[in-house]
Amino acid sequence: MAMAKRRPAPFLRPLLLAAALVSAAGAAAQDGVRLPDLGSSADALISPQDAQDYGAAMLRQMRALDMVLDDPLLDDYINDLGYRLVAGSEKPKDHFSFFIVKDDVINAFAAPGGYIAVNSGLIVLTRNESELAGVIAHEIGHINQNHLQRAFEDSRKNAPLLALVLLGAIAAGAGSHSGDAPAAVLMGGQGLLAQREINFTRKDETEADRVGIQTLANAGFDPHAMASFFEHMQDTLRAGAGGDVPALLQDHPVFPARISDARARADVLAAQQKLRPAGSTLTREQWEKATAPMAYLKDPTALQPRPGGAGGLDTYALMRERVRVLSGDAAKLATYYGSSLAKHPEFDTPANRYGYALALARSDRGALALAQLQPLLAAHPGNQVLQLAQAEAELQAGRRADALAIYRDLSARSPRNRAVALAYAKALSEGGGKDEAAAAANLLRPLLDDSDEPDIYRTYARASEKAGDGVRAGEAYADASYLSGRPFDALEQLRRLLRRDDLDYYARARIQGRIAQLTPLVMELRKRKIQTEDNPDHPQQLQSSPAQGCTGRLCFSAGGG
Repeated sequence: MAMAKRRPAPFLRPLLLAAALVSAAGAAAQDGVRLPDLGSSADALISPQDAQDYGAAMLRQMRALDMVLDDPLLDDYINDLGYRLVAGSEKPKDHFSFFIVKDDVINAFAAPGGYIAVNSGLIVLTRNESELAGVIAHEIGHINQNHLQRAFEDSRKNAPLLALVLLGAIAAGAGSHSGDAPAAVLMGGQGLLAQREINFTRKDETEADRVGIQTLANAGFDPHAMASFFEHMQDTLRAGAGGDVPALLQDHPVFPARISDARARADVLAAQQKLRPAGSTLTREQWEKATAPMAYLKDPTALQPRPGGAGGLDTYALMRERVRVLSGDAAKLATYYGSSLAKHPEFDTPANRYGYALALARSDRGALALAQLQPLLAAHPGNQVLQLAQAEAELQAGRRADALAIYRDLSARSPRNRAVALAYAKALSEGGGKDEAAAAANLLRPLLDDSDEPDIYRTYARASEKAGDGVRAGEAYADASYLSGRPFDALEQLRRLLRRDDLDYYARARIQGRIAQLTPLVMELRKRKIQTEDNPDHPQQLQSSPAQGCTGRLCFSAGGG
């Protein structure tokens, strides 16, 4: 959600409290003073709203490190899959948010507030949607069972949870994103939130397995998928993965008894599934009792997965290849797809053809990409995923008018679709004049109040700027900076914007409101000497500093975590 939509007090309270606890933890360690017991209740450690704010702050800082794979198609897919599982979980009304980390390490983690991340490397390794759902269901199980709070409480650190979740707000992002920085930031099973010695117990893992398998079954997935995926990882390792144990196996150790228990549990649930009536049994009364209300949803059964996926294609398989291409080197992947298609007939699937077309288009070979897409489009006319790829390839091939025609048709059919609106807006504003830029801004404006993706704000800002609306452009650029984990930059942009002499009353009020929200936040960051890339007070202190407890590019404020 944009900065303008946030309430100042709830947003700042958890950050200030956590910063205070970090300093208190350091002082207590030095003075030998034991901090008061925070109690055994999970909610006594952190409130649900505070946990959600921490998770959002972590996500913003991961974006600052260029670690998040922000793509509307993938974002919609992973959240659709996640919420299908949440609807079958023990706490379907809790807040959850799902995102993809741009990292080929095989891992996934859960964070406070229901934020669940899945690495691109894990998605690429899965063989079907049920395996991917099994990993996500396991992480949902950790959240449902309050394992994060228990783990930090049991670790008996001075400030067990709050000091560590602050890492999401203080991860130092240097200008370069090369090297092992993402691995350093995500070290351990809980990503930015954990240290090596704070891991889930075997009991927690087994409990998350059992809860996750039940969630899988409730959501209509294969309950055996979780155990199958862990076995698949072990097989991959034994086949010669260079001797490196996948991060997921390090943080979620798999032992024979655990797999046996998971399979036995899945057998029972699979037998129960066979006794269920065929077809949908979801009623409006059941939906309203089990989940939070959803605006404009007239038929809750519309959320049930439809056989055949997107227009007869396997949506999961398409999205897996999209993850592979968008998180990798497009030119190298184009060679990989082309060589595999030529040498291995079994490799010739619609998903691999789609991946090949994406890799070609993103390595500036649009005409070749169109050649790969044409047979797929002929076999699956009207498929939105394929048509978006076709429009992108048309642009790369220099056929802007044809691309705009495709986007125009897609937009008419799905006027509030983020993937369509963003791609259409970029095509209009980047190659057109002032009128087309204004049309692009109009396409994106309805999406701003319900999005936290920086790219949507940046694209809206560029379109508004080209259309001659410098004020709206300036506000959107500031929002994009804030959502990208750069609050100092955002505040400075807003202050400069406020000095314009062409602001009307409403624009001035909006900008002043944003400044009022951000000022206490950046003041507290400076006071606590919390280092971020855009903090003007510490531009040269983003590397390791023993006095401040840094490890690689991940730094703790005074006192350490």
